[in-house]
Amino acid sequence: MTELLELLPAATATSFGDDAYQRIRRDVISCRLAPGAFVTEPELMAAYDIRKTSCRIALVRLAQEGFVRSRPRKGYQISPITLRDVEEVFTLRVQLEPLAARLAVGRVDLGLLRELEAACRVQHPVLQLNDQIDVFMDANKAFHLAIAAASGNERLHKSLTTLLDEMSRLVALGFGVQKTKPEIKHDHNAMIEAFAEGDCKRVELIARRHIETFQAMTLEKLYASLAQTGAAIPVHPAAGVRR
Repeated sequence: MTELLELLPAATATSFGDDAYQRIRRDVISCRLAPGAFVTEPELMAAYDIRKTSCRIALVRLAQEGFVRSRPRKGYQISPITLRDVEEVFTLRVQLEPLAARLAVGRVDLGLLRELEAACRVQHPVLQLNDQIDVFMDANKAFHLAIAAASGNERLHKSLTTLLDEMSRLVALGFGVQKTKPEIKHDHNAMIEAFAEGDCKRVELIARRHIETFQAMTLEKLYASLAQTGAAIPVHPAAGVRR
């Protein structure tokens, strides 16, 4: 069987690698693979039932995105979350999302936004807390990226896609340890109303307020989680370690 697998075409190996990448990446973003934790190829191969080639394809892509770092003689480290990361993510979001919202006025699909906003509110009592957070963050991400896509600026959309993935790690770490699920009460609907009215200034204002409110809520949970677990977020990456 091993010999047959090794003879699989490169396209098939890449497909297996893509699958491994998606599964491991999902667990990094949801903090099931904890920030700062060390993992080895054999551990990942066993945990995800994948072969060495697939594991290495996944790790190369995750390293390129900054989610893992190679550590000689130790394997790989899941990238820690630093105070600098938290500050940079929110600083960029509060600048880029109001811009995306303003550009999307008159172009965004209001029906789609209403569907995505409703998905953020669906209760999933049968799911474990981490899975509930995952579902919420997926729906919330889809809402914000629908607005970014409607802006018509592909680079803006791409930048926000990356930022929202990093945001998911912050939310999973902060809210997961505190055993609560984030809630968005009014801002999404207020934004939809402003879009419907074509009010660029109001859309931009709500988008900025929404991010600032979510920043305060997330930081509160994140610091409470660190106090509860006794962990610490470094202010900056370790000296000599490239981000």
